[in-house]
Order: sequence, then structure tokens, then C-alpha cells
Amino acid sequence: MRIKVLLAIGFIFTGCFIAIAQNPKVHSHNDYKQPLPFYGAFAAGVHSLEVDIFLVDNTLMVAHEVNEVTPLATLERLYLQPLVEMEERGQLANRTLQVLIDIKTDAVPTLNALVESLQEYPVITDHENITLVVSGNRPPLAKYVDYPKYIFFDYQNTAPVQDAGILDKIAMVSLSFRQFSEWNGKGRLTAEDYSKVSGVIAKAHELNKPFRFWATPDSKTAWKAFTDLGVDLINTDMPYECVSYVSTLSNRVVENTVFSEVYRPTYATDASNTPPKNVILLIGDGNGLTQISSATLANGGALTLTQLKSIGFLTTQSADDFTTDSAAAGTAIATGQRTNNRAIGTDKEGNPIPNLTEILSKKGFSTGVISTDGITGATPSSFYAHRTDRGMEEGIAQDLLESKLQMFIAHKSSDVRALDKAGFHMEQDLDALANSSYTKVGAWLDYSEDTPLPVHVEKLATSTKNGIAFLQQQNAPFFLMAEGAKIDSYGHVNNIEGVIAESISFDKAITEALKFADTNKNTLVIITADHETGGLTIPQGNMDRHEVEADFTTHDHTATMVPIFAYGPMSQEFQGVYPNNEVFHKILKVLVQ
Repeated sequence: MRIKVLLAIGFIFTGCFIAIAQNPKVHSHNDYKQPLPFYGAFAAGVHSLEVDIFLVDNTLMVAHEVNEVTPLATLERLYLQPLVEMEERGQLANRTLQVLIDIKTDAVPTLNALVESLQEYPVITDHENITLVVSGNRPPLAKYVDYPKYIFFDYQNTAPVQDAGILDKIAMVSLSFRQFSEWNGKGRLTAEDYSKVSGVIAKAHELNKPFRFWATPDSKTAWKAFTDLGVDLINTDMPYECVSYVSTLSNRVVENTVFSEVYRPTYATDASNTPPKNVILLIGDGNGLTQISSATLANGGALTLTQLKSIGFLTTQSADDFTTDSAAAGTAIATGQRTNNRAIGTDKEGNPIPNLTEILSKKGFSTGVISTDGITGATPSSFYAHRTDRGMEEGIAQDLLESKLQMFIAHKSSDVRALDKAGFHMEQDLDALANSSYTKVGAWLDYSEDTPLPVHVEKLATSTKNGIAFLQQQNAPFFLMAEGAKIDSYGHVNNIEGVIAESISFDKAITEALKFADTNKNTLVIITADHETGGLTIPQGNMDRHEVEADFTTHDHTATMVPIFAYGPMSQEFQGVYPNNEVFHKILKVLVQ
């Protein structure tokens, strides 16, 4: 997978010099109408702002209509003096700013008054990072060259300009969007309008000048469309929101390059009424419905997961909070009781609660835990440990040594020491673990971030396949929990590339579980999540390019329900909407009848 580079042509002004950038710039349209003219747009990080001026009694006044002119709203007070202030503070040293001055009164006298006024501000006219562009009422094209070198013009046409001197005085090309489309910024441009709009942008770019539409729809959908179309200056009345959106697009638009080969199950035993002997529970940490959707769309419209027919939803609230953490959610699934956030295998009062691996071990089951997190992480430890706080890592590690687990695979950490004291034989690789003659084994999973992505996404699947192989050869029914932990990690940092890669990795592990279930007719596979992370939405994308645009609302967990899928004997028991702690009771119900 790679971050998609947005190829729209941008610009950086140094006098009249135009350079190519990778993102469009933002233009604060009618900036003087903002609650805090100039300063708000400047603080937002716009590269261009617009001010309408009227020549009234030999003074340049700022307003949208002449009857709106107020005594204090002069060009000098609202824009020229603030520009000087920003230069004196050094705020223009590392950024460029275009001031688009839209003349509303007669062109020549108003422009002459502007030049006269600017003579008092050489710090502005001589500044290499400030560009002054005249729009609205302008003198004839041939007269552009008669004005000082610091005065440039907005060309509102796409016709070729043959005179090189005049062309040098043109800073940008602007046209009304309404000449080409009535699109309101919701949904998508029609094919006909798209052709018109893209055609005029291409025509304008033949002049080798930055291009802007005015009278545009003002929404995220529109900003993204104009970015993709190659508009250089995005016109907006919401400068802060637009800058925030446009400047983060390159981090939020990904083009997937690693894929999960979709496995289509046989359904031979799916939803049969025969009690299963084995249960494989896969938990995608933070893997909400939108995370699944993003991976599905990036994977060509399908995953192995999306082939399943028994589907439900889990509510995830903990005993003491509206929004759960992984410890409380893992404990609810592992023990059948909702508990306080941060608690591992203990109830609301701090008392230990039997978990699935302990209960099933007493019934003759072999049990194992796999995670791309450390083995003392919140989710895996919920299936063997009993501590009142997930941060009690030494105690959790001690609980592992005393647990009934026969197998674990996890990312190596320093939390677990002297495993041989509990009889765990640490295998050097996963293939060795699958064929191990020992009855209690462990293996470390190298899940470092510098692992090449194609190798990285196979590791959970390889671990799941080999973990199943080990448990199967114990000649006893088995319970296995396998966690894709890093979906959550990438959700916390709002990294959609990582979310999709980890979701693809998780789907590959699901494939291994379903293949085994189709071979071994007595195996029930359950796939769910502990919670959703990031408040992820996916407003736009492109299926042909395996492209997804993401937006996040938080860096934390959310309280939204999470899906649960099941496949194999008794899978129908997991349909419906119910609390997450019911998963424990449903598992015991189908296993022990």
C-alpha cells in the first residue's frame, strides 16, 4: 500500500514566479466578511485571500456593496497594516500570500488610488512572498504592462495571450463555476458537467497559470472534487475548515497495493444444528464496521469476511463507562461479565472471574492465544489473567505462567520472563511450533514496524494456521483466540493506510480459520471486535484504483456497535443484536449441550 500523491498543480508565488506544488492552495473568498478579516484567514494558513474595494471620497473602502461601507472599514486598516504587522513579526518568512483585490468602482481611478496608497507600504510591495493581484473591474488587457511591477492581474478568460509582457502580468486565471455547472457540492458531478469543468481547467492550464473557480459549492465533497480536477486555488468561505481538509488529504487518501485473496467457503456445515467441537474466535481490535468497509472497498469490493451469512452486532459499553477500553471489552467476551475499564479478568468489585480458557481446559479442551500485540496486552491477557488494572504487567505475566494455556504466539516484549518455569517450550519459528512434540509451547512473533508490508500482512495468518495445526494435533477439542491488535493502534493515530493493511492482515487470518473449518467439519469460527477506534468514516474513494479517502472524528475509542460474524456448526446462534458479554454465554451454549 502507498499513500496516494495528489497530482493537482499548485503554486507558490515569489513575485510572479510560479512553482509546482502537490496540493491545491486555499483562497479565502470575500475574506472581509469573515468574523475576523485577514487575521482569521492568515492564522488558518490560506495562501490567498480576497478583498472587495470601493473608491469613496478618495479613500479605498472595503465592503461587498457600496451601501455597506462603514467608516473604519478601510483597505489600509483591515489589510495593509495587518500585512505590515505580520511581516514585522516574521510571519511571512516561510510562507507566501496572495492578496486578490477585487475592484468594485471604476477600474482606472480606483487602481490609481490603490497604487498611490501602496507607495506608502514598500514593505508590502517589495516583499518577495506577497503577491498583489487586481480582479473585478480592470483596465484593458493591453494596459496591464503600464502598472508597477508589483501589480498583477486576474485573467478571467481562457483565450491565449500572445504578448509575453502581458502574460507576465497575469498571476492567475479565474472563472465562474456556474458557467459550466449547477452542481451543489453534494453527490457527484454529472458526466456532462464533469467533461465541461475538466475541459475548461485544462484550457486554463495551457496558459501555465494557477486556476480558480469562483461561485463554487463549498463542501468537503466539492473541495475533493476540485483537488482531483486540478484546480489550483480552492475557493471557500470556510478557510480554516478548507485548509484543514485539503492539507491533510495526502495523509487520508490511500491507494491499496496489498490484497487478501477472497476465500469462498463451502457452507457445508454452516448453520447446522450439530454442536461444534472446536471454536476459533478472531478479534480485530478496534475493527468497526467502517474499518471493515474500508478494507472491503480497498480489496476490490470483497473480503473473505464478507462471504459469511451469520451476522450480528454487539453493544460494547463497559460497566463503568459509556465507551469501553480493550481490557473491559476483552474481559466481557472472555468471562461473560461486563466490568470496569482497565480491568483484566475481574468483576466490578475486583474479584477474579473464570474465563473461557480456564473453563474449557477443565472440560478437556486444548487452549491457545495469538496476538500481534504483546502477550500481556489487554485482549490476550483477558483470556488467562486476573488483575484489576491492565497496567499491572508483571502480575499479568505471572498469571500467564500459572495459566492453563497450552499455546501462545505474540509479539515479543520484555514483559514475560522465565516462561520455562511454567513449562512453555519456546519454539524458534512458527513452522516448528505447528509440528512441536511439546504439549505446552510458545513462539514470538516479529511484528516490528520496519517489516516489509507484503511480509507483514502475512504474519497473523501464518500464526493462525500454525497455531491451529498445533492445537489439532493434541487430539482434543480446542479453543483458540487470535487477535489482530494493530487495527486499533493505527486507528488511535488516525492512519488509514495502517488500518487497511492490518484489516487485510486480519482477513488473511480469517481465511486460514475458514479453510480449516471447511476441512474439519466440527469447527465454529467467530469473528468480532472489542470496540471501534477513531470514529472512522470513508466519504469518498475509487474502486478501480483501490482508493479510499478516510476521515476520523477522534483519536480514541467510540461507543458504536461492532459486527460479529460466525461460520460453521451453530453459527446461527450468533445472529442478532446483543451485549458483548453474551458472546461468552453463546460459546458455552453451543459447546456444552
